[in-house]
This record gives sequence, C-alpha cells and structure tokens, in this order.
Amino acid sequence: MTTNSLKSKIHGPIAVIGDLHGQVDKLSAVLDRLRKLPDFQHRWVVFIGDFVDRGPDPKSVIEMILQLAHQHPRTTAVMGNHEFAMCSALGWLPGSEGSHWSQRWVDHYNSETTFESYGAAAGDLADLAAKVPAAHREFLVNMPWCVEHPQLLFVHAGLDPNMPFDLQLRILQQKDFSLNRPQWLCEKSFVSQDPPADCPFTLVSGHVKVDEAVIRPRRILVDTTGGESGDLSCVLMPERQVITSAATDGAVPSRTSPRVPAAAAGTGSWWKIWN
Repeated sequence: MTTNSLKSKIHGPIAVIGDLHGQVDKLSAVLDRLRKLPDFQHRWVVFIGDFVDRGPDPKSVIEMILQLAHQHPRTTAVMGNHEFAMCSALGWLPGSEGSHWSQRWVDHYNSETTFESYGAAAGDLADLAAKVPAAHREFLVNMPWCVEHPQLLFVHAGLDPNMPFDLQLRILQQKDFSLNRPQWLCEKSFVSQDPPADCPFTLVSGHVKVDEAVIRPRRILVDTTGGESGDLSCVLMPERQVITSAATDGAVPSRTSPRVPAAAAGTGSWWKIWN
C-alpha cells in the first residue's frame, strides 16, 4: 500500500486511535496490544489525525505508522489540523490567499518538536522541508479529510451541527483547500455536539482532550492525551471496548462501557451501533 492510496471508504471491525502528537512510546504500547487481538488481521486501524507537534518525536510516529501500513494494509488515517497547518506552512498544500500559515504554524502550534525530530533548525521551514523524507511528505499531504464506514464517519474535529450533512460530506470528500481554516479539522466546539440530525453515521473524532474515551449514541471521542499527558486510547468497534497505553492495561480490553465525562455527555441510552 502507498500512502497516496489511503482508503477513505472501509468496512469491518475497527480500531481507532486518538491524537498521537509525537508520542511514539504510547503508540508502540497500543499497537503491541492490538497485534495480540485474535482478529487483528481483519481489523481496520484508523488514525484520527494530529501526528505532529507537541509530543517528543513526530518523525518516529510517522515512521511507525508507515511501517504498520506496509505490514497491515488495513491501515488508514484522516488529516488533523496540525498536519494541515504544517503542510500549508511548507507550501505542500494549495492555500487561500492571505492564510499566513508559515507564521501561524511556527508560532502557535507547538511545532518545535517537529523541527527537532527531523533535525531541522527551529522555525526554519526550508530546512525542515528539505529534511522530511519523501514518504513522510506523501503521507502527510495525501491523507483524506474523512473516512467512511457503513456505521461510522471518522473526522478529526467533527461536523457542524447546523449545516446539511450531504454538503459537509462533499466538502470533506473533495478536500476544499480554498478554505483558510477548515472547520472539520480545526473547530474545538464540535467536541461537545452531536452531528446534524440528517447524518446517518456515528461520528468519531479526536482534536480535543477528554479524560477518557467517550462513546455516545451518535458520537465517539478518542483523544485522551492532547499530546501532553495521559494514556493514549484506542476504541474497538463494534465491541465498544477501549484499550490504552497504560502499563496496567491488558492485551485484551475489558472496559466495555466507558464512563462519559459530564462535560461531554449527551442524552440518550447506550446502544449497539453495529448490525
């Protein structure tokens, strides 16, 4: 599999992994546990975006994902706002006039660890562009903005609850780079909202840190580190189970109904979304 052919339409059992932000040791722990699952070879591994910035080693995280994709073709990912910012800053994505991403990413996205991990001088975009391997650039640039599954939709930040779903899906599928700040990758308020009423999927996203993985009737949230602290989480569907990078977590997940933090809780009863 090449990274320019990351699948945007998948089906079957899922393992979705939260925002990584250079946390290579936590990623390694989660992948070790996933590989011990009896159905791992048949399970899609979906990364929810934000591989770079904040954490200690973005380069090694991307290298580990590329190795996984080579060994396990059922691997895909969606673009996060940090990849969008980085690629826009480096001129790798077509951008809207006046977006100023080169300055915005360097100054506001905790990008120092990304420069350091690639051995580039801090803030030197030309140096970084020259040192990012071609395979890493291909992966970062070509990630889809959403991944569709018969029951689930994976989007880094979420959906606008007040915009028709079909319109949003078309924009996500086409990757509209004329937008200065695509809200589906960047908007933090979406974490507390369910998708629009006409959305037929359960929406899965990261982007904003929650205390532990959240599974609601129409919403799943998987970012439990924010790239700063806490254990990395992976949600298994249809089992609705969670495994983490915690040293005490077993190879087979045991938490089938994670507690919903009050700040993120929605209404409605637990339900089985898999038919």
